[in-house]
Amino acid sequence: MVSNDMPGNEVVLIGVGEIGGVLAKGFLRLGFTVHPVTRETDSHHLAARIGQPALVIVAVGENALSGVLDGIPEKWRSGLCLLQNELLPDDWQGVDSPTVISIWFEKKPGIDAKVIIPSPVFGPQSELMLRALAAVNIPVSVLADEEQLLFQLVLKNLYILTTNIAGLRTGGNVGELWQHHQTFARQVAGEIISLQETLTNRTFDREALIAAMVMAFEGDPQHQCMGRSARARLQRALSHGERLKLDLPQLRALQQSIPES
Repeated sequence: MVSNDMPGNEVVLIGVGEIGGVLAKGFLRLGFTVHPVTRETDSHHLAARIGQPALVIVAVGENALSGVLDGIPEKWRSGLCLLQNELLPDDWQGVDSPTVISIWFEKKPGIDAKVIIPSPVFGPQSELMLRALAAVNIPVSVLADEEQLLFQLVLKNLYILTTNIAGLRTGGNVGELWQHHQTFARQVAGEIISLQETLTNRTFDREALIAAMVMAFEGDPQHQCMGRSARARLQRALSHGERLKLDLPQLRALQQSIPES
């Protein structure tokens, strides 16, 4: 049985974590019906039951993205929105023209969302994402083209990987990292940029990326460097480097220097 809601007045949310909860609140404030999809949800049954959604937001972690995309019902594939960390265009091969947003706000349990810088978005439903996040007072910038999107995705990867990986040695927050350990942070960042260039088969303005990363540092200098996924991010970066035959001496030395947990 198909819902009687007007076409385009429904949003599917795959993954109902902290970020997903913020997005759900924004869409509810716009008057949309939000359908959550958890691990227990039969997404194909849900797709048959409801109307064509305006957007299908995939808000799972980066490690789960591939499996989720493989299981997306066919009628939902044309309206996807992706927002994972460590996201690059190869990650959505086979999906035509998704809306992609780079999330630059932090949301922890019991605490309001904290904006670092505006979250850039590109794709068919960019304006809808802008409206939904504006409804919960989170700024969004709509990008002009895929080139800008790629730069922004690489920037977010640079920020996350540099702070997490360098933080394995330095600890502390991003303000302290840049103030007291800038030489080391630049060395790690240089290897992360090399990795991103190899993964995308592109070259980037390195100083522009570093400057944009520092702007994000200034947006929240108290942001902690080392998240719970830091070791996994380091290992994943090194695995990519090994597969691509890319030398990452700073990352390799760091892996050898940190004690086993």
